[in-house]
Amino acid sequence: MNRVLAHTGAQYPILQAPMGWIARSALASAVSKAGGLGIIETSSGETENCQREIQRMLDSGLPFGVNLPIRFLKDDAMLRYVCESGIRFVTTSAGSPAKFVAPLKAAGIAVYHAVPTLEAALKCAQAGVDGLVVEGSEGGGFKNPEEVSTLVLLQAIREHTDLPLIAAGGIVDGRGMAAAFALGAEAVQMGTRFVACAESPVHAHYKQAIVQAPTTGTYMLNTQSSPCIRALKAPFTKSLHEAGLMGPEAFKGIQDVYFGGDMNAAPALAGQSAGLIHEVKTAREIIEETVAQFHAISARLGQLASTRSFG
Repeated sequence: MNRVLAHTGAQYPILQAPMGWIARSALASAVSKAGGLGIIETSSGETENCQREIQRMLDSGLPFGVNLPIRFLKDDAMLRYVCESGIRFVTTSAGSPAKFVAPLKAAGIAVYHAVPTLEAALKCAQAGVDGLVVEGSEGGGFKNPEEVSTLVLLQAIREHTDLPLIAAGGIVDGRGMAAAFALGAEAVQMGTRFVACAESPVHAHYKQAIVQAPTTGTYMLNTQSSPCIRALKAPFTKSLHEAGLMGPEAFKGIQDVYFGGDMNAAPALAGQSAGLIHEVKTAREIIEETVAQFHAISARLGQLASTRSFG
């Protein structure tokens, strides 16, 4: 039995990442209706709006999850709301989950924490989480400046724990999913791929910038300070990259990027997987094509195993 599916109630072990302002009910419901697991964000800090989005998902009856980014929560209002709402699955991130695990699990919620290092994974395992979201440096958004790829990080963490792992960073299709499963994952999380899907609420300029980006189309910004992020290359992010440092004012125009289409208003967060995305597709097309490709690759590898051959 796939443990992530048991924890989430989804049909397929494919999660949509919790991008601030983007990961709300329009996108999450499309992913969940297609058999994946939509996640509602709370990193935007818009507590009441996020609670309304969560309620919409609850009313839909679809399986879904909520992300609680510990460092960005102003108080315990969202934690209390989630514990009282009947939600089944939560991912935590951006900080230690130690104080969150007990109340969430007491409410019957499975808790997975996002980790960028082996050390963080071991601490979270000791804190009692039910699983881990293993975030490699290929992914978009907030990153650990000490870059470790998903390929390496999955192997390192699986060597030390039997917790269920969700692979995140650099995955857009069944090839990436099959590779992640070969390294010990039981699910994958995709962010950039779903930002550039038909149901994503972001501006068409943002989606096209992802589609047109090469595999070298992102910068790691602010690696000597915090927060370190990965974002699309653009004149604005080039200036930040050359300066070497980035203050909080860089994010003031983030909603102008997302919903106004001004790709130089703020860093347009995206992973290196942008270079693997060649067109805008519906969430259903993405998920069904990913599952079909995953099973085709798995069948081929199974044949190699059964004949003890390599081709």
